[in-house]
Amino acid sequence: MSQTEKANLFKSLHVKGDPLVLYNIWDAGGAKALAKAGAKAVATGSWSVAAAHGFKDGEAMPLDFVLRVVERIAASVDIPLTVDFEGGYAEAPELVTENVRQVLRAGAIGINFEDRIVQGEGLYPVATQVERIRAVREAARMEDIPLFINARTDVFLGSDPSEHAELAPDALEREAAYAEAGADGFFIPGLTQHDLIGDIVDAASLPVNVMMKGALDTLAGVAEIGVSRASYGPGPYASAIADLTERFNSLK
Repeated sequence: MSQTEKANLFKSLHVKGDPLVLYNIWDAGGAKALAKAGAKAVATGSWSVAAAHGFKDGEAMPLDFVLRVVERIAASVDIPLTVDFEGGYAEAPELVTENVRQVLRAGAIGINFEDRIVQGEGLYPVATQVERIRAVREAARMEDIPLFINARTDVFLGSDPSEHAELAPDALEREAAYAEAGADGFFIPGLTQHDLIGDIVDAASLPVNVMMKGALDTLAGVAEIGVSRASYGPGPYASAIADLTERFNSLK
């Protein structure tokens, strides 16, 4: 498939109530294994990619290194690849545009793009993040690739679950603004309460992506809520490292 065909296929896989399953990988070997197992697409997780190469999460891994990893994964499989691109490795919109052009040239057809201020405090104001999403869309236009922009909000991540109902209106305000700016999906990591996720799914215009964790423990369960994408974040890497460690310890 061409890169454009992969991008169009990837978008079509986001179906409400029949979520695209993305078991996040961190290298070409993992991507090839999942493709052979029948995965419809592969996705990196920034935490996993960084940890696998000895870096901390949060754009500590140099961008050129990230791009080499992306290029290697994209060249190794003939299914769509979406990349956890954190905050775009830049704050200013014009720099975001250039960096996203590079990840597209490396072979990605989708990115996660978050509103947390990487290596800073809090989230970008809605208006600022809107301009940054528009900058991502401009990169896609310039490269002539229908990039899938999965707009991630960190409204819920790291906060007390007892506060999540109060935070939901903020999340929905961001969803509406991000959709208007050109996003294709809305990612709400950290939110695990089924009823609140259902409320967001019902109110959102974009396909909703959840991170499988805690109460989100079965694909059937999140499908019933109506999500369109289920990803696993750093979970697969943590499990793989735990298994590696356990196998080594069993040799003693």
